[in-house]
Amino acid sequence: MNEPVIIIGAGGHGKVVADIVCRSRDRVVGFLDDNPNCGSSFSGFPVLGTTAEFTRVPEASYIIAIGNARVRERLAAKIQGIKWYTAVHPSAVISETGTTVGEGTVIMANVVINPGTTIGRHCIINSGAVVEHDNVIEDFVHVSVGAKLAGSVHIGRRSWIGIGASVSNNVVICEDCMIGAGGVVVRDIEKPGTYAGVPVKRLEKEEENCLCKV
Repeated sequence: MNEPVIIIGAGGHGKVVADIVCRSRDRVVGFLDDNPNCGSSFSGFPVLGTTAEFTRVPEASYIIAIGNARVRERLAAKIQGIKWYTAVHPSAVISETGTTVGEGTVIMANVVINPGTTIGRHCIINSGAVVEHDNVIEDFVHVSVGAKLAGSVHIGRRSWIGIGASVSNNVVICEDCMIGAGGVVVRDIEKPGTYAGVPVKRLEKEEENCLCKV
C-alpha cells in the first residue's frame, strides 16, 4: 500500500495503468515519456521527463505502459537497476494454486487466471480476458480485451492475441504472432506472422514488421 510508482508511457494504456495503481492504494508519482510534445502533465499527474531520466526517483517502482511489445522489450532492457511494479486490478481473479505472474506485468479489470498458469514479465492481460489452467504465457505477450485461452495453452514471446480471440486447449503459438480480433486458433502455430479468421489462417500479404505497429 502507498508504494510510489512511475509509469513509462503517457498514453491511453498509461491512463488505465494509473487507474489500477490508484485502485490498488498505491501512488502514481508521475509519467516518463520520450515524446517531446508530451507536455508537463498527463491525466492529472506530472510528466517527470524522458525515459533517460528514470533515476530521478530511486525509491519508486516502475512499470511500462506501452502496448507495443518490441518497445516494452527494448525499454525493459534499457532501464536497469530499478524495481518493476506489477499492476493487478482489484477485480481480477487470480488463482493462488501454482500460478505465477512476472514482474512488470499488467492485469486489468475482470481478468480470470486459473490454477497452474505461468505469466511472464511485462505482459498485458487486458480487461475481461480469461486464461484457463496450466497456461504458459511468455514475456511481453499481450492478451487483449475479452480474449479466451483454454487449458494448457502456450503463447510465445511478444505475441499478441486480439480482441475477443479464442485459443483452443493444448495449442502452442510461437513467438511474434498476431492473432486478429475474433480469431479462433484450433491448432499449433509454428511460423511467426499475422493470423485471422475462423479458424485462423496466416495472411500472406501482411505488412513487414507488423508486430512493431501493434
